[in-house]
Amino acid sequence: MSTELLDALHVLEHDKGISRDVIIEAIEAALVSAYKRNFNQAQNVRVDLNLDNGSMHVLARKDVVDQVFDSRLEISVEEAHKINPAFKVGDVVELEVTPKDFGRIAAQTAKQVVTQRVREAERGIIYDEFIDREDDIMTGIVERQDSRFIYVNLGKIEAILSQNEQMPNETYRAHDRIKVYLTKVEKTTKGPQIYVSRTHPGLLKRLFEMEVPEIYEGLVEIKSVAREAGDRSKISVYTENPEIDPVGSCVGPKGARVQAIVNELKGEKIDIVEWSADPFTFVANALSPSKVLDVIVNEEEQATTVIVPDYQLSLAIGKRGQNARLAAKLTGWKIDIKSETVATEAGIYPRPDGPVIERVDIDMADEAEQDEE
Repeated sequence: MSTELLDALHVLEHDKGISRDVIIEAIEAALVSAYKRNFNQAQNVRVDLNLDNGSMHVLARKDVVDQVFDSRLEISVEEAHKINPAFKVGDVVELEVTPKDFGRIAAQTAKQVVTQRVREAERGIIYDEFIDREDDIMTGIVERQDSRFIYVNLGKIEAILSQNEQMPNETYRAHDRIKVYLTKVEKTTKGPQIYVSRTHPGLLKRLFEMEVPEIYEGLVEIKSVAREAGDRSKISVYTENPEIDPVGSCVGPKGARVQAIVNELKGEKIDIVEWSADPFTFVANALSPSKVLDVIVNEEEQATTVIVPDYQLSLAIGKRGQNARLAAKLTGWKIDIKSETVATEAGIYPRPDGPVIERVDIDMADEAEQDEE
């Protein structure tokens, strides 16, 4: 065997973590196939390979029998005794049948096996590295795109960004640096396949973990995320520390932290609300920026009826129902929004035993600005 082959085996064993015995076993199996294929042999053989001294022997294995029916697979007791008198019926005799020109084929076959094993080992290392990054965020470079996918270079491998994982408000150009969320890592015959997303709610969560130290350190927890990528999102946050303002921590000084995330998501609006175990409070918070007068909770149906001032109805529902829809996703509660007038006429507001909510009226300028959002 060549020095080049021995060097490759050394790399496999020490750098890729594949044991020498496993490699030798794979080469021997490949050599058996090569022998049968190249020399049109159907007999039962094995290959004895010694990588230390470079020797190689093809050995035909034959069963010792009283009467021979197939000379390719069997040998008579008489013939076996000529080799070794100790052989008896049922034993296996090995006879060397190494062809003279088998060395060249053997070297070529062994090199192919080692090359394949190196490739498989490298794929395995990449898979192990990226499977640990599943549900994580990475920065990649846009390489190219076709009618179905955008291909993002993550350093050691190219990831796939499919059309439904692309943000509708973004245009991707070659060499753009983008942050992506690793949704799935698969093993395939061609190596690891990595799928990434720009629309997944997990991307928003990871961006907040990167920008807000209190979240990264575990002082503030993101409880839920509702996202309509490229347009608007809501997140709920919570802390057990009374000295920390969870919403203020995410907004940051002069809104710097949340603005950095908005910029990364190309202008996607983000509402940050405080989580509460009380559905009354949580649903009311989730409908921000709308003001809420009352929340009637139906625990059995996991549903709520929310009463809002008449002039806040459109704001509470949002354009095409988006604000209400995101609030429902965020809280996990069904939300039916009614104006104060409709609720009063229906006799469900005000409730005699209902909560007293401080009414906060906003002037028309503020209302127009919020409706525009």
